[in-house]
Amino acid sequence: MRRFIRHIFVKNWGLKLFSLLLAFVLWMSLIPEEKTFSEKTLTLPLETVNIPPNMELVDKPEAQVDVTIRAPNRLINEITAANVLAKLNLQKATLFQQEFPLNESMISMPPGASIIRISPNQVKLKLERTKEAMLEIVPTIIGEVKQGHKTKIEVVPPRVLVRGPESKVREKDRVATVPVDISEMTKSGEFEVDLILPRPDLRLASSRNRVKVRVLIEEPSAPAKPEVKKKK
Repeated sequence: MRRFIRHIFVKNWGLKLFSLLLAFVLWMSLIPEEKTFSEKTLTLPLETVNIPPNMELVDKPEAQVDVTIRAPNRLINEITAANVLAKLNLQKATLFQQEFPLNESMISMPPGASIIRISPNQVKLKLERTKEAMLEIVPTIIGEVKQGHKTKIEVVPPRVLVRGPESKVREKDRVATVPVDISEMTKSGEFEVDLILPRPDLRLASSRNRVKVRVLIEEPSAPAKPEVKKKK
């Protein structure tokens, strides 16, 4: 009996192996393409959305996340970083929460694909209350007018409302202007210039980002003529 079974497997083994491989290839070719799957990992930018009103994001989370996706072979090559988005929704965030889990609901992608893994699976960030302050504007003046001329500098408006995280807004700060060169001036003039905030975390509370710098130049007074005494 054993010899008979052995004879079945050993006789023409090469032809039998070829037949087995051919059957496997035919079986694979008959499987619908949508039932064969592949995986790929994309590196995506992590976008934070819906920051609560009157709050500021001060410590930002990881800039990127790695997302491993499983999809049918007919779709896998069409799935790229251009059509897969990672968004962290902060709508329900509080000042006391600093760790936020990342899950499948935060990833938007084409239908038919699924998430296998997200790395990292959580991120850290920090929120602060928004604070506003009215800061004085200090003009930046370079050069000097012609000797003997007196100048007076005015800024309109003299103060501006600034907004930002409460730890970054300091009422003693000053807002500067871009430099105004007065060295070629011979008469009064007015410049409309941009503002430079003291820290990058701050922003103007209104859409107006320019102010007027007025340079008032006084002509030197003419020297008094000597009094001529009349002869008696």
